[in-house]
Amino acid sequence: MAQNVEIESADVIRLILQFLAESNLPRSVQMLQEESGVALNAVESVDKFVVYVHQGKWDEVLKAASMASLSEQTQQLLYEQIFFEMLELRETELARLLLRETAVLQQLRQQTPERFKRLDQLANKPFFDAKEVYQGTSKEKRRAAIAQALALELDSVPPSRLLTLVGMALNFQKQKGLLPPTSEFNLFSNSTKRSKEAAERYPQDVAKSIHFTNKSHPECAAFSPDGRYLASGSIDGFVEVWDWQLGCLNKDLKYQRENNLMMHETAVVAIAFSRDSEALATGSQTGQLKVWLVATGQCIKKIDKAHDAAIASICFSKDNTHLLTGSFDTTARIHGLKAGKTLKEFRGHLTFVNCALYLPDNTRIITGSADGKIKLWDAKTQDCLSTFTPPVPPHMQAVQCLPSVMSIILAPRNVGMDLFYVCTKSNTISLMNYSGKTIKSWSSGKKQGGDFVAACVSPHAEWVLCAGEDHSLYCFANATGKLEHVMKIHDQDVIGLAHHPSNNVVVSWGFDGCLNVLKP
Repeated sequence: MAQNVEIESADVIRLILQFLAESNLPRSVQMLQEESGVALNAVESVDKFVVYVHQGKWDEVLKAASMASLSEQTQQLLYEQIFFEMLELRETELARLLLRETAVLQQLRQQTPERFKRLDQLANKPFFDAKEVYQGTSKEKRRAAIAQALALELDSVPPSRLLTLVGMALNFQKQKGLLPPTSEFNLFSNSTKRSKEAAERYPQDVAKSIHFTNKSHPECAAFSPDGRYLASGSIDGFVEVWDWQLGCLNKDLKYQRENNLMMHETAVVAIAFSRDSEALATGSQTGQLKVWLVATGQCIKKIDKAHDAAIASICFSKDNTHLLTGSFDTTARIHGLKAGKTLKEFRGHLTFVNCALYLPDNTRIITGSADGKIKLWDAKTQDCLSTFTPPVPPHMQAVQCLPSVMSIILAPRNVGMDLFYVCTKSNTISLMNYSGKTIKSWSSGKKQGGDFVAACVSPHAEWVLCAGEDHSLYCFANATGKLEHVMKIHDQDVIGLAHHPSNNVVVSWGFDGCLNVLKP
């Protein structure tokens, strides 16, 4: 059983104090220290701070000291030494100002008048006499004594601790699926940043078109959860990362700039990013699975026989330690990335498993197959929990074969935590729950030549988008169910669709060799 970690309230205040100090808000630091009775008393490196004292870099020393609550004795030693060194530099007026205006030396005046009187007399002398000033010691020895005193009262703390901890917490929540996969997040309101100008809209134009070579075409594509990258896998085995805004290869990545592309020996037919956007998993036509580091293009894991046939679907677990795959070999499998081995297998479908996804709780998975069935599984025991069939359009009910399940899309949190969209090779896409109940359906009404082959939804599911076998994109308003727009997006059969995680951008790819960027 996990134990709760106890956090001292004083430590939380120190985090805030450090943030205020690094934001150059000394008055706020002082007020919070006075009201809370908690002192920061920390520097990035005590060793480095001690060196500053030995070198007489008093501007750096005072900057840190002003944010700390030091003992009276240490403060008096420090300010007295700065006073002495001002006299040595013949900065007499500054020394007198320090003597009269600083609270520390004025406190010295009240507590030990004789000591203060001596300082006043030294300030009025026309020359500097080190022997008289230091009285049997030296500047270096006094600096060393001050450094030792300060070192005892200060702690070494890494910079930006508050921001670091918040960043770690956000990354953890993203990995657990508790945050939307976008870099635009309002920390204070705990919501995705959305402005009126960024209201969700359906695509109306092919803004960019990335053309592959004559003998090649993209087989799969995906946006990274942070929205930075668009990656594709092609029939000739190449895995490429694109600048989707410019419509060209992302040359910020050194390995692509040097033409050292990621690749398989056979067609790449499935692709997925890790939840932190740092890794990319690709699956080949022969069942090979590879995992790459996006930043370097390095292959960090390879499973040659992840499946006995083509991999149709890849999904990372919440903690990025496992991969769930669906395959044409009729199975779904879980693979461990640490060991690089297949750990679990889910059997029950009669033919191709076109899609396999972890549910938000990560304890169950859902699969969709060309046999027209959807299955819910226990990810741990591999037990099939339920099997159900998406709704079949009336004009297809006389046909004995069920329409293939082409894609399953988990509904965003604002729609419902236990809902998903299922696109079948028909003119209909449906919203269902995990019990197999149909909540809502959208249909193009086209009975021939317009069956859907791929689908995606906008980040907040205001738009449901489907690609038809007629090379067109169908745009449905989620709220009304109305078909608002139809546009041609390819000259040949469409293979897939993907929506950007936060922008009004959709990509489509097809057998015409184009990876199209669609915008409103």
